[in-house]
Amino acid sequence: MNYSSILFDFSDGIARLTLNRPDKLNSFTAEMHEEILDALAQVRSESSARVLLLTGAGRGFCAGQDLGDCVVAPGGEPLDLGTAIEKHYAPLVLALRSLHIPVVCAVNGVAAGAGANLALACDLVIAKKSASFIQSFARLGLIPDTGGTYFLPRLVGTARAMGLAMLGEKLMAEQAAEWGLIWKCFDDEVFDAETEKLLAHLASAPTLGLARTKEAIYRSANSTLDQQLMMERDCMRELGQSGDYAEGVQAFLEKRAPVFHGR
Repeated sequence: MNYSSILFDFSDGIARLTLNRPDKLNSFTAEMHEEILDALAQVRSESSARVLLLTGAGRGFCAGQDLGDCVVAPGGEPLDLGTAIEKHYAPLVLALRSLHIPVVCAVNGVAAGAGANLALACDLVIAKKSASFIQSFARLGLIPDTGGTYFLPRLVGTARAMGLAMLGEKLMAEQAAEWGLIWKCFDDEVFDAETEKLLAHLASAPTLGLARTKEAIYRSANSTLDQQLMMERDCMRELGQSGDYAEGVQAFLEKRAPVFHGR
């Protein structure tokens, strides 16, 4: 598939997906949705993939939905926005969350609306200090979609989720990190280098162990303690028989750096 609204590259175990409509702050169109899902399908089918980077081109990460695609003509029929959720945004979030490798979102600028919540669907979110997160839905009389009503209260609690969702105030990256909305923020001048350092680390990490880690943590939200303990048992039983576990133990005993192969 030839892409016109994203960039996609894969090498050395690292898949890189860049939203590429910089003149529109990388806002979503139906075409972009189709291209992202196609790229994610490629990542899923590539057995040597160890980590996925999601970022944006230009000065912003993603401004959410391109409202030029959602104009209601005066006197025209109202739009069925639920169809867009069902057809585009829900499949996108579920495709990201179901990947069996770490997904890093590098927020390089404003992340607004669906763009903000797309970032929160990723496993590790890092951002430039100049970046910001805006739940802009209230300004249009809408609710936080793209998983916003799910992610926000789980990450920052009900009170802060309500404030962000109802007021639509800009949240700078440094405060987002302090609140636990994202993992870390970095000074703009070192952001690219820190992103590459994180990707290199994850690309050489024990991938199967990371896959089970994210699976277990996400499942815990809907599990009892008993269920979670049994899942931990099952994961440890599987991982204890993996090549990466054997390598990790051997490297520890030999006092050397491990060489993991992701299996």
